Amino acid sequence: MSNDNSDGKRVGVVFNIQRFSVHDGPGIRTVVFLKGCSMRCRWCSNPESQNKEPEIAYNIHRCLGVRHCGRCIESCTDNAVFCDENGMILINRSYSSDIFRELVEICPTKSLILYGKTQCVDEIISIVEQDSVFYFRSGGGITLSGGEPLLQREFAVSLLRKAKQHRIDTVVETCGFISWETLREACTYMNRILFDIKTLDPVKHEEYTKTPLEPILDNFNKLKETYPELPISVRTPVVPGFNDSPEEIRRITEFVQKYKDTTHELLPYHRFGSQKYSFLGRKDEMQKYLHK
Repeated sequence: MSNDNSDGKRVGVVFNIQRFSVHDGPGIRTVVFLKGCSMRCRWCSNPESQNKEPEIAYNIHRCLGVRHCGRCIESCTDNAVFCDENGMILINRSYSSDIFRELVEICPTKSLILYGKTQCVDEIISIVEQDSVFYFRSGGGITLSGGEPLLQREFAVSLLRKAKQHRIDTVVETCGFISWETLREACTYMNRILFDIKTLDPVKHEEYTKTPLEPILDNFNKLKETYPELPISVRTPVVPGFNDSPEEIRRITEFVQKYKDTTHELLPYHRFGSQKYSFLGRKDEMQKYLHK
């Protein structure tokens, strides 16, 4: 058990803090996105959330090139940034993200992006509390999301505990693929949990997410047994070619309806984050399935 002071100094890696959200729990909320996820869902719209450490992204379409700018090359003391024969700037992703921090700051077009920042609990709580008047009026608060926020176990639990001490309503959005001990500890500081169930087909689940289904359903059952009064919202992203058939959705709905005080929400599929894959130097695996 941490004391109030140690909780406040606990640090974690956050890649976004989104204020005035109305889709991630009741009321108006501040959503804190933590880096790191054990799943590799083909449709992931936040690929920058998957790796635990900060990572560099590069939007080459915004870059002015050496002819019109070149500030990053002038400031770089190694080969992390270089140019090709056409004067276009390229980056070497084998270098640590720390090398790019200063370059991100001086890039005038924000072509270089650093996904992930180390922050302490007190720093985040101070940001969250700026909107406390809206939480009080709407029944909102803080939501931890990701990635899988509970992968950063100590940081996430300290953040939840600190929020409760400040009388801030707490919600966690989880994929469920975490240890039961982590989930159980975090639940003691939650007002509600958003629990993803993507499919009830174990073969399809492992093929599309690279993780087994059984531990997720086992955690869900333990959650209902151990914390029967904790409100749970099951969320299902409806993904083309994966689970968008009426039979698939009906099966999940019937599963959820067996549990008291559990709601089920269908999330529409979108590709808002598809460009991020190219920014990160990765392939968007979902594209080939959408165009079959």
